[in-house]
Amino acid sequence: MIGTDKLSLKAGQRQLVLDLDWQVRQGECWSIIGRNGAGKSTLMRALAGLRAPDAGHVSLGGRKLAEWPLDELARQRAFLAQSRSDAFSYSVIETVLSARHPYHDNRYWEDSDDHAMAIKSLEAMEVANLATRDVRTLSGGERQRVAIAAMLAQDTPLLLLDEPANALDLAHQVSVMNILARLCREQGKTAIMIGHDLTLAHSVSTHALLLKGDGQWLAGAKADVMRADILSDYLGHPIEVIQHGTRSIFIPNEETP
Repeated sequence: MIGTDKLSLKAGQRQLVLDLDWQVRQGECWSIIGRNGAGKSTLMRALAGLRAPDAGHVSLGGRKLAEWPLDELARQRAFLAQSRSDAFSYSVIETVLSARHPYHDNRYWEDSDDHAMAIKSLEAMEVANLATRDVRTLSGGERQRVAIAAMLAQDTPLLLLDEPANALDLAHQVSVMNILARLCREQGKTAIMIGHDLTLAHSVSTHALLLKGDGQWLAGAKADVMRADILSDYLGHPIEVIQHGTRSIFIPNEETP
């Protein structure tokens, strides 16, 4: 689906990611994990084609990202940014319908299928009742769910999400992450997401990519990568993993002074 070849990313003179050789296959659900400033969002923007690598390249479907026409790329991958600014007074339904534009060619209006897709996506995010509201009047959590609804309406095989649980209450964090996992499992979509809740990430992901922020990285199945000793090293804080039935619960240990 998507992969990187000797990908390197820097922030100024600091090496964030070095020689990342990474392959993500159809139907997989990946979590990108690391400390603040480790390069997670920088990598996500590079995967979306919004940030040029310092070395190496990203490939989508075996084709270098730079070779994709923008309209075709928009039908292949959807990107949820960590934050957004609503400068204009658009309604919720108009905001979600805008995600359907990659399918319009030279046509600038939506048809009934677009509206049906938009409403279905809003219903999935439990915000269909807000369809006529101005997006600028929404709470942070409501706005986040509308943004995810727009991503679902874009209906791409690849979903790139920078902190999708941001601003969501506990119930919606769980429901949103479960929806994403189900899309991968049942519809063969591929999701790559950034998050800080290790327990939630482990519960929905099939794989994890750890970034240390100094160029080091580790990628693999979650059972191989999301281990207490490895996470403690990459996150710079001791982590304990507790088994509760079939669930793995990740707890930061208290450090003695």
